[in-house]
Amino acid sequence: MKKGSLLNKEISSVIAGMGHTDMLTIGDCGLPVPENVRRIDLALKKGVPTFEDTLKVVLEELCVEKVIIASEIKAKNADLYGTLKNVFADIEIEEIPHEEFKEKTKLSKAVIRTGEYRPYANIILQSGVTF
Repeated sequence: MKKGSLLNKEISSVIAGMGHTDMLTIGDCGLPVPENVRRIDLALKKGVPTFEDTLKVVLEELCVEKVIIASEIKAKNADLYGTLKNVFADIEIEEIPHEEFKEKTKLSKAVIRTGEYRPYANIILQSGVTF
């Protein structure tokens, strides 16, 4: 049995297969998932699991060199924006319009859908290297 904290087989498999600059998206329950991108649906009900809980566990497994968020988060979800600025204080944060963000999700290896019910609680994690 796996010793690490990430127990979800699908997420673990995606992360294990990622290479440098590959992308993984974590989204709220309203983020559209592109048709040809793997959907990992964790949503159980409003707020469960949260975006932040899901992100925290993924970051225990994935080396991230850059993140992409929707620029609208600053005005529409300032608390989460502040949290992301703290979590990724040493990592590049690219802010793009939400419509462009949704287009970029098409490049992700997978989209993890959470039960998050706050606006713009979405992030694209770009994989780095551990050496």
